Amino acid sequence: MSNLLQFLDPKFLIASFGLVGVIIIIFMETGCFFGFFFPGDSLLFTAGLLVSQGFLGGGPTIGLICLFLGSFAAAVLGDSVGYAFGKKAGPAIFSKEDSFFFRKAHIAKAQHFYEEHGRKTIILARFIPIVRTFAPIVAGIGNMRYRDFIVFNVIGGFFWTALLVGLGSGFGRIIPDPDNYLLPAVAIIIIISILPALRQVFKRL
Repeated sequence: MSNLLQFLDPKFLIASFGLVGVIIIIFMETGCFFGFFFPGDSLLFTAGLLVSQGFLGGGPTIGLICLFLGSFAAAVLGDSVGYAFGKKAGPAIFSKEDSFFFRKAHIAKAQHFYEEHGRKTIILARFIPIVRTFAPIVAGIGNMRYRDFIVFNVIGGFFWTALLVGLGSGFGRIIPDPDNYLLPAVAIIIIISILPALRQVFKRL
């Protein structure tokens, strides 16, 4: 169990797999239906912080540019893969049995969010864990025009990546000895990211 929990620790993931690993994980979180458990928000924040400290090499400026461009491209490509999967699999997804990596409830949650917020879901979902993974799949199932989807996909991917990498970088540059405050900062990022989901839960109570 402890080994599994390590893969939910952003600092461990970055130390183990570096910049390329961050980019691959961002793609998997948004492009694979089993990637919902990866810590995308906190991973980008932590990566931005560590890169600003020169942790990943190449200098802070070059590192941040590479981190942003690579993560942005991975986020956009991941959503496009999710959309293609949803479009191809369609209703057959709902007949799939629940497993460790797949829950129909996650699809239903994303579908409800999509019905409530329409096309802008592709942007808003970027900032909500789990919904972020399944929203593009639902867009594909709903036959959303790809031309519309890719526009919202790029906008959402840009702002999500820029915001979290920028926050991490700013935190690393402004706060003395930021490593001492990394865990509380990541906890705050996680809490903020799940607030929209909690809001939906309390609305139904």
